[in-house]
Amino acid sequence: MAEKPILMPKMGESIAEATVIRWLKNVGEKVEKDEPLVEIATDKVDSEIPSTEAGILVKQLYKDGDVVKVGEAVAYIDADASAGVPTQATPTPAVAETIASPVAIAQTIENEISQLTQNNVTQIVNADGGRFYSPLVLNIARAEGISMAVLETIPGTGKDGRVTKSDILNFVNNPSAPVQSTPAPVATITPVAQPIVEAVTAAPKVESKPAVSMNAGDEIIEMDRVRKLIADHMVMSKRVSPHVTSFVEADVTNLVNWRNRVKDSFKKREGENITFTPIFIQAIAKAIKDFPMINVSIDGDKIIKKKNVNVGMAVAQANGNLIVPVIKNADSMNLLGITRTVNDLAARARINKLTPDEIQGGTYTVTNVGSFGNVMGTPVINQPQVAIMAVGAIRKKPAVIETEYGDVIAIRHMMYLSHSYDHRVVDGGLGGMFVRKVADYLEQWDMNTEI
Repeated sequence: MAEKPILMPKMGESIAEATVIRWLKNVGEKVEKDEPLVEIATDKVDSEIPSTEAGILVKQLYKDGDVVKVGEAVAYIDADASAGVPTQATPTPAVAETIASPVAIAQTIENEISQLTQNNVTQIVNADGGRFYSPLVLNIARAEGISMAVLETIPGTGKDGRVTKSDILNFVNNPSAPVQSTPAPVATITPVAQPIVEAVTAAPKVESKPAVSMNAGDEIIEMDRVRKLIADHMVMSKRVSPHVTSFVEADVTNLVNWRNRVKDSFKKREGENITFTPIFIQAIAKAIKDFPMINVSIDGDKIIKKKNVNVGMAVAQANGNLIVPVIKNADSMNLLGITRTVNDLAARARINKLTPDEIQGGTYTVTNVGSFGNVMGTPVINQPQVAIMAVGAIRKKPAVIETEYGDVIAIRHMMYLSHSYDHRVVDGGLGGMFVRKVADYLEQWDMNTEI
């Protein structure tokens, strides 16, 4: 029997693990190469793992709800199709994590102490093989002022009693909920490179929630997983970033007239529509090259200036949720390339067919509130970015036009651009000049532009 492993694929630069939602094939079933084998979910998107081998599924290494790290085997396929259908195999638990070397342990301790010092939070290092805490859970604990001792008392619903993101958020929202009566025993490790900071106990932050009254006929709707993630992300963004929004009105008459002139021939030639979104993205990418400090992220007290210009675009799905596919290296693409990429990503986003990598790595985001008839909006920053732009509806309005013969009033195509930015690193001058530059690129559109 030639058993071949099916590995959890790399799904993006910041994704280290995924959760098994459901198996699409049962043990003993025949599987074709590239046929979907198992459905998985990350914090960003649901996806499917295709089989890299053709044959018979002989082992499922994880059950529904289990968390799998990138690069680990999730199943085994008997690549010898003539071997027949094997008997039902019992799912095998994942192999235990290998023990880190002393050098790796020293580096880990040093990094943890550095992070704890920067955040003015200390924690105990568990030496007796206690529960594993993901970086996301530890980050939430630090942000909410939850000490390691308190974290040990939170019941975990994940694999092997692991504390999940939902567990710690439920604790934050309901600090009075019952917890374990005694914390798990904790021991300190003798430091290899630096001494470990002593633990201090910090009381969890209590956030009051508004009381909700229920009346006859009211309907309770449970949030789906994606909506919960969106809600958590938006609340976190408003908590982390002091938002400021600047507005600019742009005269896009030339742009509208140009699109009206080329859209039919473009549709006939390319078989798809040209919308305003690719033009907005091109203008934003140009403005980012003029003002590169908009294209940054914050890491503690450090500013990370991004080399690549990766523009995300918010897309509304049929279920009401939002997803943000990313146009990678938008500044190096021409208008035709951006248009094809936008149309492809938007179409697959609406039917939930994006890959995890296609929603990762964004450095700036644009959202088209005009598609819903809105003239402007105050968008929430898509962390860890520091700015986002909302483009409003294009409407005909009377406007004053300066001519060589004097001022005249004419009917023009006008729109608002709304630019929200993180006031920690983007001041009003930079934020205002950036959105003005985007408006300039749109207003100065060349009627002879070829696509």
